[in-house]
Parts: sequence; C-alpha cells; structure tokens
Amino acid sequence: MGITKTDFMRGMQCPKMLWLDKHKPKLKVIPPEVQEKLDAGNEFGDLAMGMFGPYEEMTVYRPGTHIPDKKAMVQRTAEHLDAGTAVICEAAFMNYNNYCAVDILRKTETGYDIYEVKNTEELHDQFIRDAAFQYYIISRCALKIEKVFIVLHGKDPEYPFSPVEVTKEVKGLYKWINEHIWDLNRLQKSQDELTVEPGEQCTEPYECWYYSYCHGAG
Repeated sequence: MGITKTDFMRGMQCPKMLWLDKHKPKLKVIPPEVQEKLDAGNEFGDLAMGMFGPYEEMTVYRPGTHIPDKKAMVQRTAEHLDAGTAVICEAAFMNYNNYCAVDILRKTETGYDIYEVKNTEELHDQFIRDAAFQYYIISRCALKIEKVFIVLHGKDPEYPFSPVEVTKEVKGLYKWINEHIWDLNRLQKSQDELTVEPGEQCTEPYECWYYSYCHGAG
C-alpha cells in the first residue's frame, strides 16, 4: 500500500487519523473555512511553480479523474531527470511504494535543491517534517539533494516567494522518518479500528477532520 507524505504527516499527528483515512474516509468532515485555506494554498503553489522561470510539471491524472497517477508521474519525472530539466514541479518519487511529489525540484551543479511551498508567512515545525519526508524518499531513490527550502508567502506582491533554508534540520530527521514510516505502513493495513483517546492531537497542529466522530458527535 505504501505511505505518502500526507499519510505520514497525518499518521504522526494521530495514528487513528491515518487508519480512518484508509478504512472510513466517508466519515471525514472538512469545514468550509479549512477547504478555503486548502484551495488558497493550491493556488499559491501553482503560482510558485514559475518562481525560477520556465519549468516542467509532472502531474498526470488517471483517465477521466482528478486522481494523480503516481506511477506515471514517477516515470515522467525519471525521464526529465535523465534529460537534465532545470526545474521540475510535482517531481514524483517512489521507494518500496512509499511516495512523495516535490513542489519544486531545481537542478544545481552537483545535484538538486528541494523547495516546499507553504501559503503562510511563518515557518512551523510541521513544514520541516513535511520536507524531511520528501528528502528521505528522494535520498533512497539515490538522487543527490544539496539544499532544502521552505517557500513562505512573502510580503512583496510582485514576488511573494520567500525561501527559508532548512537543510540541516531536514537532513537531521532522516532516522526519525525511517523509525516511523514502516510502523505506519503496518498500521494502515490493520483491519481493526484503533483505539486512541481524544487529546491534544485532535487539534494540533491541525484540527482533525474526524473530530466529531471521535468525540461522539458524529
């Protein structure tokens, strides 16, 4: 089945959240204001693709759907890596079915830099963990990563992209990712619903979309 970046981040916030994603996704309730933020984030991400000029986007959908075709995206990414494409957006990588798609992968003289785009002015720890998962997968695919940046929403309306380097922090989380990714893989395959007492993880760092279900209101 494999773990995606989203799976990992949600599973580390609360393992039951990941289990419900896989087994009872219809219980999910996304508040309108949260969906608006997600949509705004996608728009900013699309805008950021051009922050370095011309680029190639790797997104491929399954026929007749808006569901990404992961294997096709991995293949397309490999072709552009072989071709030496300078800027690859939504660059896709897979290792033992664990998967990530990088917002921006920029070629350097000796490797590549990662740019993870976030539609906010503040850097948060979860952004670093998010980028660390991508670094982990890509490194295991034998691609050399030089630096890692989080692109925040800057104040300049003409060029609202503000990269913050987090290379040291990201690379320092490699072992932490490895310690947890395989446990989450096993967890999501379990047929028995997890029992997790409601607590701080229900709202931090994000409010869970299964909040009502777990708190007995759904």
